[in-house]
Amino acid sequence: VEPNATIREIRSMFHKLYPRWYPARQSIKLDPKGKSLRDEEILQHLPVGTTATLYFKDLGPQIGWTTVFLIEYTGPLFIYFLFYFRMPFVYGLDERFTSSPHPVVNLACICHSFHYIKRLIETVFVHRFSHGTMPLRNIVKNCLYYWGFAAWLAYYINHPLYTPPSYGKKQINFAVIMFLLCEAGNFSIHVALSDLRRNGSKIRKIPYPTKNPFTWLFFFVSCPNYTYEVGTWISFTIMTQCVPVGLFTLLCFIQMTIWARDKHCTYLREFKDYPSLRMPIIPFLL
Repeated sequence: VEPNATIREIRSMFHKLYPRWYPARQSIKLDPKGKSLRDEEILQHLPVGTTATLYFKDLGPQIGWTTVFLIEYTGPLFIYFLFYFRMPFVYGLDERFTSSPHPVVNLACICHSFHYIKRLIETVFVHRFSHGTMPLRNIVKNCLYYWGFAAWLAYYINHPLYTPPSYGKKQINFAVIMFLLCEAGNFSIHVALSDLRRNGSKIRKIPYPTKNPFTWLFFFVSCPNYTYEVGTWISFTIMTQCVPVGLFTLLCFIQMTIWARDKHCTYLREFKDYPSLRMPIIPFLL
């Protein structure tokens, strides 16, 4: 192996010798307990001598992130409709194909569908993934989370005994406006992040606000896409006034806070000039 070989090239060489382990399935390390080396790292720039020992770990069968997101987001979209149209096997024969007397139920279906359709569009046309694949075994866990919660939310929101929000139209209208603003903000952040990796670049850069006002949240947080995402589900909770939606929102907030803090720490570690005012997900707090 030449000293100027990249880890990507070494993965390819390994694949030629052992076709079973394609590059995405390989984890190459300098130490058995260390972190996996990135594709763009060059052998001679690593802390090794003239002879380097690299350790290989099989990551198992992999699946592309685009495929993962398409599967995860298509499920909730169609599962929700099973409850919205009150299929006979859900609520019983007496309630099949009957519409709800509450307009908010129709509005909730529109907002829920819009959210996941937006996610599917972003997956195909906007997102650029730093890691091309994830372990195939994780798709079951992810689908159980997204599909299961979609069914739970939809069951109660579309239930024949569902009661509308306490403050009526004022509460619903406020929630819809908040929902749309958060969806627009989330989309704007995803576009801004995508623009940082044009031409297939995987080099990490510091994201900064653009002329789009929705991106100005970058002044205060490292992951405004998560901030807007949580805001979307908070507004959906206010709109439906449904306990399962509130629990789902709480879990989303916990998980996204973990992701945001990890990404924030990565930014701080990689960039000495990273803006000091930023917090991971909530301005000035968290």
